[in-house]
Amino acid sequence: MSTYMPKAGQVERKWYVLDAAGKPLGRVAAQAAVLLRGKHKPTFAPHVDCGDHVIVINCKDAVLTGKKLTQKYYYRHTGYIGHLKATRYDTLMAQKPEKAMELAVKGMIPDTTIGRAAMLRLRVFAGAEHCHAAQKPEAWEL
Repeated sequence: MSTYMPKAGQVERKWYVLDAAGKPLGRVAAQAAVLLRGKHKPTFAPHVDCGDHVIVINCKDAVLTGKKLTQKYYYRHTGYIGHLKATRYDTLMAQKPEKAMELAVKGMIPDTTIGRAAMLRLRVFAGAEHCHAAQKPEAWEL
């Protein structure tokens, strides 16, 4: 009996919707990363991009546990000397909750070409409405 090896052209991609309302941001991001990689499928192989499309809704209602809202920072560098910008997560969640979810998922995806392709299949929305109803996404329960 031989081991099944998936081919890149034979991968079937489904669409899933994750609802982040009232759930911890990291738990939703971890589940989104699993779906984007395709690790929930029995035909998973690490060298083939076999993940699915993921839509995350209600990011503005995601919860950060503990004191993360005031103690956790998002850092970015402008490229100029000494220009390290820091944004607290309470500000980030108030202004750009989609960015917070994308950063969390990106940290759980490998920094390879397969990971970059997987991040292109992630769609994040602050509210409950999304524009991908034509793809008939299935709801994924956490």
